[in-house]
Amino acid sequence: MDKFGKSQPVKRVEDVRFLTGQGRYVDDTAPEGALHAFFFRSPVAHGEIVELDLSDARDADGVHLVVTCEDLEAAGIDIAMAGALMKNRDGTNGAAPLRPMLAKGRVRYVGEAVVMIVAETMAQARDAAEMIVFDTNDLPVKMDVAPGGEEIHPEAPGNLALDWGMGDEAATEAAFAAAARTVSLEIDDNRVIVNSMEPRGCWAQMEEGRLHLSYNGQGVWGMKDRLVKAMGMQADDIRVTTQDVGGGFGMKAMAYPEYFCVAHAARALSRPVRWISERTEAMLSDNGGRDLVSVAELAFDETNKITAYRVKTRCNLGAYNSQFAQAIQTQLFSRVLMGVYDVQTTWLHVEGYYTNTVTVDAYRGAGRPEAIYVLERVMDRAARELGVDPWELRRRNFIRPEQFPYKAATGETYDVGDFNKVLSRAAIEADQAGYAARVKADAERGLIRGQGLCYYIESILGDPSEGARIAFNEDGTVSIFVGTQSNGQGHETVYAQFLSDQTGIPADLITVVQGDSDLIKQGGGTGGSRSVTVQNNATLVTVSKMIESFTPYLAEKMGVEADKVSFDDEAFRAPGSNLTPTFLEAAEMARQDGRSDLLSHESRATLEARSFPNGAHVAEIVIDPETGVLTVDRYTVVDDFGNLINPLLAEGQVHGGVVQGIGQAVTEHVVYDEDGQLLTATFMDYALPRADDVPMIGFTSEPVPSTANIMGMKGCGEAGTVGALAAIANAVQDALWDRGIRQVDMPFTPLKVWELLQDDAIAAE
Repeated sequence: MDKFGKSQPVKRVEDVRFLTGQGRYVDDTAPEGALHAFFFRSPVAHGEIVELDLSDARDADGVHLVVTCEDLEAAGIDIAMAGALMKNRDGTNGAAPLRPMLAKGRVRYVGEAVVMIVAETMAQARDAAEMIVFDTNDLPVKMDVAPGGEEIHPEAPGNLALDWGMGDEAATEAAFAAAARTVSLEIDDNRVIVNSMEPRGCWAQMEEGRLHLSYNGQGVWGMKDRLVKAMGMQADDIRVTTQDVGGGFGMKAMAYPEYFCVAHAARALSRPVRWISERTEAMLSDNGGRDLVSVAELAFDETNKITAYRVKTRCNLGAYNSQFAQAIQTQLFSRVLMGVYDVQTTWLHVEGYYTNTVTVDAYRGAGRPEAIYVLERVMDRAARELGVDPWELRRRNFIRPEQFPYKAATGETYDVGDFNKVLSRAAIEADQAGYAARVKADAERGLIRGQGLCYYIESILGDPSEGARIAFNEDGTVSIFVGTQSNGQGHETVYAQFLSDQTGIPADLITVVQGDSDLIKQGGGTGGSRSVTVQNNATLVTVSKMIESFTPYLAEKMGVEADKVSFDDEAFRAPGSNLTPTFLEAAEMARQDGRSDLLSHESRATLEARSFPNGAHVAEIVIDPETGVLTVDRYTVVDDFGNLINPLLAEGQVHGGVVQGIGQAVTEHVVYDEDGQLLTATFMDYALPRADDVPMIGFTSEPVPSTANIMGMKGCGEAGTVGALAAIANAVQDALWDRGIRQVDMPFTPLKVWELLQDDAIAAE
């Protein structure tokens, strides 16, 4: 093979395009002459709309269309946004209030879209919005994640959206009653704003009677299905595309009201219409992440083996059900409930509440970071209360290698794992032996050092099926059509590299085609660390089909029986024949012979089981007690991702995930006031992590190949974030434990840490 060997750290080919300003993002690709959409949003968190005068806005210069919810309904639009529903513990459905595309009769959070204005220019649309007369009968604002308060939806008495449980409550209660020791900890998982580099946006136009919507999401087929339902159109009459995407992180996986409104405007006006969110607008209207409080409890026997685990969680769903949130905080949370520990007696109870805030949904990890954060925080607390080394407590309770395949209490089956091997490697890479010396050296300088450990596991999510089509082009290149959607992860590189590994086709001759519902029949999009595993599984099946299809054709050319022809990842060969064509040469031969059937190959494949990436994160932080400033000084990751296609890209994914975890743990925090006004709606107030907040991150692969797929892969997209939150938080708890501080919650801002230390100093006086 050329310069690309299997599992080589190949640099991302798409980076040249991105770094030289040649990226094609949604706002770069809008049709020339497209009208501009602007959304007038509610300035209040909760109120009945008593006046909405649009007459001046409709008469304003350059305005082509002004749209309310009533206008959408009059046009035959199904205004109901999709929202996941779960069963309550009593068998009833979770609350299912209407979430309209534009506010209908009442506004329920600051930033809720009320009116869309479409004009020749953005300035004209914005000016027209200033002419809208809008008044509400203000209602009490509900902000706490708890029962009661002003009812946001009549369908949800007490603002309870769902009351869900999983496990054996009675058996868990009995195990706790019989336990030698129990440990309990309340854990706050703070709310964050996703802040993708590229804000959400879209454009739409009619093309020969068909609606074409282009948006910067995480998959075109789900969006197309929802457009079909909302617009009342046939599937063949809708095309959805996605170009380059500047970050998604789960937040862009779902449909948003603006996309439907822009599509309606393009159809109504027979003109292209575009919309791109501004940064503050994004902070107000993008689905938020996390925002839950859990009480986690562990029961132990006299040998410090866990006998039962119990979690009670209250989560904030925001003002409405979003597309996935009820499922994320229940089913997805539960999938890795017990992490890597051998425990069969569990009970998870989740209550979800509506508040007058923007909806909360998937954010990098979708339930797994929340679950692992809770578990690993209470494991760390248990080690301290039991007087056990945190590393040894985990080892004592690991699922052992000989127990695999292991069926967890939640029904998930872990295929393989060697958690002790990974943890032992982490101790070496993190220089655990030198930690005491570092603590002593810092103490001599008046600083406080702490170390935190998190052992995480996650599961790949989403549709286990995916398709691939491979086409040989006339110019000698090859196109691979995929059903996933890159949001910046490097799919163009890794898919071309994998196809090259399997076929010998030079990677620089392979083009990855994604994000076009006209070119690709169906696809599961990107999310839940599924992309590389499910997509390359489909590619592998398609390559097998290609070999099977070419073999009888080439056997005739070689003058041998078909069963004598083999392919060795580079060329076709047969004993007694000097003809050894590569795939590209075989395709050209087929083209010359008029065998067009050999020039395009397509297959779908389904993974029979999920795989479970896992690993150990070790963080060391240093606190200056005079200022409360916390520095993440050392960070080590040892991951079991199974077999890697491109270790360089995997390491990059881990680095990005860890940085997002550091951001939530140290700097990021959403703040609303009592009236529901977002106080952190600019980067002056919302602190993303900066370069000097992040240390060099050590990454080591310690693979135990998965048996759930032929490639032995496990996925890695969200692993960095899943492990980072608890590693940082446990390090802070370690640093402050000897000072008598027993409760620490993210984010660990200088003010919060300083106040904790002052409270300790006052208590000591």
